[in-house]
Amino acid sequence: MILSDTTIRNAKPGLTPKGQVTDKPYKLSDGKGLYLEVAPSGGKWWRLKYRFEGKEKRLSLGVYPDVSLKDARERCDEARKLLANQIDPSQNRKAQKASQTEGGGNSFEIIAREWHQKFSSRWIPTHANNLIRRLERDVLPWLGNQPIDKITAPLLLSMLRRIESRGAVETAHRALQTCSQIFRYAIATGRAERDPSPDLRGALSPIKETHFAAMTEPKQIGELLRAIDGYQGHFVTQCALRLAPLLFVRPGELRNAEWAEFNLDAAEWNIPAAKMKMREPHLVPLSKQALDILNDLYPLTGYGRYLFPSARDPKRPMSDNAILSALRRMGFAKDEMSGHGFRAMARTVLDEVLQVRPDFIEHQLAHAVRDPNGRAYNRTAHLGERRKMMQQWADYLGTLKIEQKLRV
Repeated sequence: MILSDTTIRNAKPGLTPKGQVTDKPYKLSDGKGLYLEVAPSGGKWWRLKYRFEGKEKRLSLGVYPDVSLKDARERCDEARKLLANQIDPSQNRKAQKASQTEGGGNSFEIIAREWHQKFSSRWIPTHANNLIRRLERDVLPWLGNQPIDKITAPLLLSMLRRIESRGAVETAHRALQTCSQIFRYAIATGRAERDPSPDLRGALSPIKETHFAAMTEPKQIGELLRAIDGYQGHFVTQCALRLAPLLFVRPGELRNAEWAEFNLDAAEWNIPAAKMKMREPHLVPLSKQALDILNDLYPLTGYGRYLFPSARDPKRPMSDNAILSALRRMGFAKDEMSGHGFRAMARTVLDEVLQVRPDFIEHQLAHAVRDPNGRAYNRTAHLGERRKMMQQWADYLGTLKIEQKLRV
């Protein structure tokens, strides 16, 4: 409903518009996400409900009557204009507060948030969210109020040492890389003269090189495939497990797969650029075996958005730990197999055993592959050969599963 001043003035704490007694806050909606929250204590708060990068958020717009209905609507419209420009109103408010601290508009925090808002639309949402959380948790509490042109290498190192001291060496290196990008943005926009990050070369403990656990021996692969077929957990999770070796996409791409992206008649999965690490659309040819799994799954989840919806909330995809947890329940240790391991498995075996051309494999892995002139190949490059490769790979996995079973 559309609110009026009379409706707002007559709103009573503890009594909903329908005359129901309540000891909880209740809402009076005005449209466009704007609503008035009436607290049991009698306070009346303007709030805006909105979605940003797939997440539902709330923004406080003030207290009635200090903020009138007209003022609240104007503030709502201002926030929605920010959303139209892919700017989170909550983050924008934090940046404005940061501008009032020491250093004003030259503070590290306001420049960091400005940098994040400017470039986050180019990143995968998960990466953008992880990056701002890392900044808010590890960097901004120590550097946020500092004028960016006054931050020295020792001050930057002091912040990084706090991260390193808890054993998060890789996180410390990532924070340093992010800070360097922010400093370079400040230089480009005329608010700093140099980036102190290069002065810290060698100051942090080195990152121990690790690789995603993967099975590449035929006997191990056969055992894994049979274990997946015998998985006793949720059927949706089993389907994800069965598709993982056949498609060998990144775990995040698999769990976020949507039915609208699939053309089962053409045997294709078209992943949009926004979901890809390299920010380029990707085409995955579907083998007969993959189509069989998808056809089995469709009656169960085809009515919704995601192939693999969360068991708790069908409007969200399964958690990023679902496949990993399933592997552990089946008895595969973390040093034996991981969600990313299906990619290493395919890459190794397709190359060394099936003798597939490496560039076909790299294309299907969605790695950066360029032609002799340095241009990136498009998503349909070598599509015919990749279709044959995907079917050959699926047939080979089926053979491994059967052969190893007969030998047991």
